[in-house]
Amino acid sequence: MTTSVTAKGRTKGAAEGGRGAAPAQRPEPLPPGLLKMGAVLALGPILALLDTTIVNVGIDSVARDLHSSMASVQWVATGYLLAISLTMPLSGWAAGRFGARRAWLGSVILFVLGSALCGLAWSTVSLIAFRVLQGIGGAMIQPLGQAIMVQAAGRSRLARVMGTMLLPISLAPVLGPILGGLVLEHLDWRWMFLLNVPVGLLTLLLAARWLPAEAPSERPKPRLDVTGLVLLSPGLTALVYGLSTIGGGGAVGPVAVAVGAVLLVAYGRHALRVGRHGVRVPLIDLRLFVRRGFAVATANSFLQGAALYSSMFLVPLYYQQVEHAGAVEAGLLLAPQALGTAVTSLLAGRIADRLAPRPLILLGIGCSLLGTLAFTQLGAGSGPADWLLVGSLALRGAGMGIILIPGMAAVYGSVDKAQVPAAAGAVNVLNRLGGALGTAVLTLALQRAQAGHPGHPGAAFGATFWWVLALSALAIAPALLYPGAARKAD
Repeated sequence: MTTSVTAKGRTKGAAEGGRGAAPAQRPEPLPPGLLKMGAVLALGPILALLDTTIVNVGIDSVARDLHSSMASVQWVATGYLLAISLTMPLSGWAAGRFGARRAWLGSVILFVLGSALCGLAWSTVSLIAFRVLQGIGGAMIQPLGQAIMVQAAGRSRLARVMGTMLLPISLAPVLGPILGGLVLEHLDWRWMFLLNVPVGLLTLLLAARWLPAEAPSERPKPRLDVTGLVLLSPGLTALVYGLSTIGGGGAVGPVAVAVGAVLLVAYGRHALRVGRHGVRVPLIDLRLFVRRGFAVATANSFLQGAALYSSMFLVPLYYQQVEHAGAVEAGLLLAPQALGTAVTSLLAGRIADRLAPRPLILLGIGCSLLGTLAFTQLGAGSGPADWLLVGSLALRGAGMGIILIPGMAAVYGSVDKAQVPAAAGAVNVLNRLGGALGTAVLTLALQRAQAGHPGHPGAAFGATFWWVLALSALAIAPALLYPGAARKAD
């Protein structure tokens, strides 16, 4: 996590903290100003996550009101996802060109503007277009916010700051379906988007007061890597779209995946040719992966994205299709997992700055595996009891919380301060890509299991959860490469 695998990283970390404390020494409290920054920067991702989950609940209402088919209105969600994939690689360049604070504020403004326009949409086409605008703004909120926070916190306080920020963010997937259900019950679907406006304006007001202005940088402003943009953003978009549609049959999904893969290979060749110094830098600098700490941490983030997003797709689907729960009820049933993540991420943040990442991450993976086992028994005899499933979700969420904090700290602790925005863009892109891949794998596995268990939907889900278990177990390989000994606190 905060342990850099190079001597340079250790020297710099000690210089930043300047205390040379032993690992057992109690860390100093986080300054109030840093906590205020964390609260403001957490509001942005909360807005984006809430919006995603709320909209998923209200798709049927949108289709009925706009007299649109479900095939067309699904692009309200798909267009947003693709806009994020298209724009997120630009976060590192935007931070270098405009400053991370200014770029983050611009992203929030775009997101709020897109939300207001979505609430005023007059047709399905206009709603999809405004969702794309909203996604362009929402794409860079999280990586830019992480970059600002990491640079302000320094390595010695990195895990505690990340744990504090993740606490409210982890609850957003649970609150989204609840808020969506309340909006649809008492208000019009347009309020799913309009509610973002006052919260977004409050975020901008607090940011103006609590986010300090950036000092002028002496580094030359990077030029936009146009060739890289033409290759990377469409490549990621095609790959994510292909993975999200590959389970629907037909040739579109596989063709999109193939096109995306070709474009990404071409980007890789281009990025390695671009000069490392000067004003021309690649959107995602592949040379960062030469650093063992960064490569290990991003591989872990990719696999955790696959396990996390795929299970968040599968668990509510089980409760809706097998237990016949409504969308809001299915969201509430995910609450134990979110609460487990929130609690352990806060605790992990308090201790991860002083402990080695390997044992913590392996502990988290072990909890996630144990928390998945009960779901593999769905449809077997009487099946696991409800209380066991609830407890398993809490344990799985707790494991994810333990993994997330030292994993994120490892990414940022392994690069220089000036490289943090580029690292934030890379790790968030790979995390989302892992989520798209994991969801595609589980979609295909579920379809095959349902074909093999006709009339027994519970058994089909039980068979598919073995794939979730396998995805979670894959993360053990990079976890073993993390540093296993703690260094002195910075």
